[in-house]
Amino acid sequence: MTGRGVRGVRAVLLAAAVASAAAGCSDDGNSPSGAVSKAASAASSVASRGSDVVASATAAAQDKLNEFKDGADAKGDIELGTVGKDGDGRSTAEFTVTNGTDSAKSYAVQINFHDKGGNLLDTTVVTVDDARPATPKDATARSNRKLDGDVTAEVATALRH
Repeated sequence: MTGRGVRGVRAVLLAAAVASAAAGCSDDGNSPSGAVSKAASAASSVASRGSDVVASATAAAQDKLNEFKDGADAKGDIELGTVGKDGDGRSTAEFTVTNGTDSAKSYAVQINFHDKGGNLLDTTVVTVDDARPATPKDATARSNRKLDGDVTAEVATALRH
C-alpha cells in the first residue's frame, strides 16, 4: 500500500474516532458502533483498492512474461542501478543488461517497486531487444503510477530469448 493509502486509512480511522466520540455525545440517533463500522468499511475499501492495483500490475507483468516463450533465466545478466522519479512523479529504476551469450538476444525484465518496509507497491516488465553479446545495454523501468515515500527496486524476474 502506498504512503497515500496508509495516510488515507489513518484519516478514516481518525474520522471514525471523532465520529464515535461525537455520536456518543449526541442525541440524533447515530450510534457510535455505526460510525465505527462505517469507518472500518471505508478503511477496508482503501486497503482493498491498494492491493487491487498491485494485483492488476502483477497480472499484467505475468502476461508480458508469458509472451517470452522458452525464455532462459537471466537475472545474472541484469545489474540494477539507481531508483528515482521521472517528471510525472512516477518511480523509475535504471538497470543494465549484459548479454553473456554469443548472439544478440531479447530480454523481459520484471522490476518490483517496494516501500522501505519491503511491501510490494508496483511491478512492471521492460522488454530490451537486440542486446548484443558482451555489450551493456541500459534501460529504465517506470512504475505504473505515482509511488509515495522511499521506494526501492529489485529485479524479480529476467528472461532471455
